[in-house]
Amino acid sequence: MKRAKKKSAKKVAKAKRKKAGPRKRANKKAAKRKPRADLRRRGLMFVLSSPSGAGKTTLTRMLLEDEKKNVELSVSVTTRAKRASEIEGRHYYFIDRPRYDEMVKKGDLLEWAEVHGNGYGTPKKPVETSLRAGKDVLFDIDWQGTLQLYGAARPDVVSVFVLPPSAHALRERLARRAEDNQEVVDRRLRNAIEELDHWREYDYILVNDDLDRAYRALTAILAAERARRGRGGKADGKLADQMRRDTQPELAELVKKIQAEL
Repeated sequence: MKRAKKKSAKKVAKAKRKKAGPRKRANKKAAKRKPRADLRRRGLMFVLSSPSGAGKTTLTRMLLEDEKKNVELSVSVTTRAKRASEIEGRHYYFIDRPRYDEMVKKGDLLEWAEVHGNGYGTPKKPVETSLRAGKDVLFDIDWQGTLQLYGAARPDVVSVFVLPPSAHALRERLARRAEDNQEVVDRRLRNAIEELDHWREYDYILVNDDLDRAYRALTAILAAERARRGRGGKADGKLADQMRRDTQPELAELVKKIQAEL
């Protein structure tokens, strides 16, 4: 009788293990599925635009350094000459005019524009690949390219326009860069007047009067937009909201003043 009881106890224990086993395995499978589902979320197109010398390139570099795993730079093609400090494939793909025109004709560019007498454009295929993989894509483009992105994929686009605090600051920054001759600098300043006309077409506006403060605002915008799309993470929504274009009525006067002084 005792042996029968022992045997019965073993059977009960074995039955319990069998019952518990599938649940544990199911939990492990569910845990493995979660990361894969997260990777399938779609990234966003994060656009930065500004007149030359407003600090957009510096902000872009800072963001890419801090967000290496989550943000990729959309590398544009351009027909202009390469500057001494630029690296092929990192800053731009430098191509000739016939090849550029062919890419436009075939529809290989997501957006394209003539800027300062040169052609610029964003290759379509690598951007879509990154978005599908859940990567955010950072665009360093002008207002013309931004409007084309709106037309192609507005729900994916978050746009930020960077303003200089004054015309004096814009001139000073362009002169300090010392990579363009005076003729090019003068042309960029003239073009800035027209570029500033398009600030109202952007979702957010940053006045780059202090680089650290502008960068904190930029990262707050990105975090808030990720959270709004259900991607989680901590977001300073209050700071991001302060940067929205429609919450800064004083910007109209600032832009007029800069244009008048240019």
